[in-house]
Amino acid sequence: MASVYDLKPRFQAVLRPAVGGLARAGVTANQVTVAAAAMSIIAAIALALLAGSRASLVLMPLVLFLRMALNAIDGMLAREHGQKSRLGAILNETGDVVSDAALYLALVPALAPFGAGALPIVGFVLGAVLTEFVGVLGPSVGSPRAYDGPMGKSDRAAAIGLLTAALAAGLPGGMWIDLVFAVLLALTLWTSVRRAQTLLGGAP
Repeated sequence: MASVYDLKPRFQAVLRPAVGGLARAGVTANQVTVAAAAMSIIAAIALALLAGSRASLVLMPLVLFLRMALNAIDGMLAREHGQKSRLGAILNETGDVVSDAALYLALVPALAPFGAGALPIVGFVLGAVLTEFVGVLGPSVGSPRAYDGPMGKSDRAAAIGLLTAALAAGLPGGMWIDLVFAVLLALTLWTSVRRAQTLLGGAP
C-alpha cells in the first residue's frame, strides 16, 4: 500500500547538506528529537488556547511539516554521523508518540467550534498510538520495525495538515469532520493489522 513514507528518501536527499552542517556544528540527534517534541507540545497548547480562531489552525500543518523535517534530520544524524544510541532510540519512539498525541488531542478543543466531536478525534489518537506500538514490536518477534501504511506517521500528518489547512482557509465546518476522523480511525486500525501481518511474516 502506497504511503507518504515512501517519499522519505527524496526528502532526506534535500535535507542532507543541512544535516552535514548541523553535525559539524555539534548538534546531536537527541537534541533534535527533544526539540521536535517540545515544539509539538508548545504548538498543542497554543492550538487549545486559541480554539475558535481559523488562523490558529495554520499552526498544525506548519508544525507537522517541521516535525517531519526534524524527524528526518535526527535519523540522519544518528545513522550517517555515528550518533546512534539506545537512549536515542527510546527518545525517538516515545517522542513521536507524545508529540502526535499532544498535537492531535489539541484538536478536540481547536475543532469543537467548527462542529467536531471529541470522540472521533480521541479514537483517531488511540488508533495512531496503536499503529506505532505494533510497529515497534518488530525486534521483539525477530522482525525489523514495521512502517507499513496506509495511515503511518507521515500519512497522518498529511491528512491532518490538509484538514486543518482547509478549515483555516475558510472551509465550513460541520459533522463531516467527524466522518473524516472516523475514516482516519479505520485506516489506523487497518494499518495496525497490516503491520502485525508484516511482523509475523518476517518472524522465524
